[in-house]
Amino acid sequence: MPKISEKAIHMPASPIRKLVPYAEAAKSRGTKIYHLNIGQPDIETPEVMLEAVRNFAPKVIEYSHSAGMESYRRKLAGYYHKHGIEVNHEQILITCGGSEAIEIALMSCLNSGDELLIPEPFYANYNGFSCQADVIVKPIKSVIENGFALPPIAEFEKLITPKTKGIMICNPGNPTGYLYSKEELELLKELVVKYDLFLFSDEVYKEFCYDGAEYTSVMHLTGADNNIILLDSISKRYSACGARIGALITKNAEVMQAALKFAQARLSPPTFGQVGAEAAIDTPQSYFDNVNKEYTARRNFVIEALNKIPGVFCPMPKGAFYCIARLPIDDADKFCQWLLESFSYQNQTIMLAPATGFYSTPGSGKNEVRIAYVLNLEALKNAMICLEKALIEYSQK
Repeated sequence: MPKISEKAIHMPASPIRKLVPYAEAAKSRGTKIYHLNIGQPDIETPEVMLEAVRNFAPKVIEYSHSAGMESYRRKLAGYYHKHGIEVNHEQILITCGGSEAIEIALMSCLNSGDELLIPEPFYANYNGFSCQADVIVKPIKSVIENGFALPPIAEFEKLITPKTKGIMICNPGNPTGYLYSKEELELLKELVVKYDLFLFSDEVYKEFCYDGAEYTSVMHLTGADNNIILLDSISKRYSACGARIGALITKNAEVMQAALKFAQARLSPPTFGQVGAEAAIDTPQSYFDNVNKEYTARRNFVIEALNKIPGVFCPMPKGAFYCIARLPIDDADKFCQWLLESFSYQNQTIMLAPATGFYSTPGSGKNEVRIAYVLNLEALKNAMICLEKALIEYSQK
């Protein structure tokens, strides 16, 4: 039988989705599962977006421009302008979700064997995208004790070699919920300018900042236009994960020309998704105000509930809708599987994401889990009760 590729062998499985078979088995037994493992919001998609798709009735569904519909890109440039990001439509490439934006950015900017520095824990798929691009991830550990703040710049400099080509961040962060300050971003900017590196910033959660915390984009920084690449998506902003529309934004003309060639190879982004995304820019501010209020309440409840459980510690996230909690367990992978295979409280259990999958350093995150507080408050209350009962039972095994 022909052998599959080495790249396929080394491609990591999703730590978020690998427990799905155990969840399906639990459901088949009649167990109710509270899904805290994946960032699928239960917030309704804006009606203006849905209505645009319903009313889109062309005779032929044509390819769009490989860079995306010009009308959408122009309107999106206006959206960024309102957020203090001055770009034009030619500096925006529409992609098949934020995932493709990251893939195209890495393939456009890094050669095989080049190194990418990423503070860990980080979004698990950065490992997968780097594998696809044959890029080597060099992790720099952030710690739960200070809420996963940016590691000292000296730690970055220790790892910079002639093969280092870029730094990747997620702001606000998945999986930590950490929101980088303007001062932290300025330090990164100075570093990438000093060493002539790219700074890739995944900012898909920028609408989710709490307690009046101010969001700063890398595109707000000055003096590094050719170093900076912004990666974005409508998935979380409009609760439209299935629309598969993202964007790569940069003022570096050479990068944009290279990215367009990769975009041409996949022909075009989804037509219906772009129609919906263009209309979604007209979503009223009241929608985002209500969403922010809802997630703030969910976050406050979950973090307080977690820290009340004996042996559990969880810092307060400032953004996104995730947190990483340290639990009194020895192996998060085993614990998360046990929750689905062997545990039930009043015929209910919870599905969590082991934090090991968000680290690149072997052995890290063994007593940590990522929790996505994307369920309504009543469901979250039941889920936290399940977790507390599970930890008691697990400790007695």
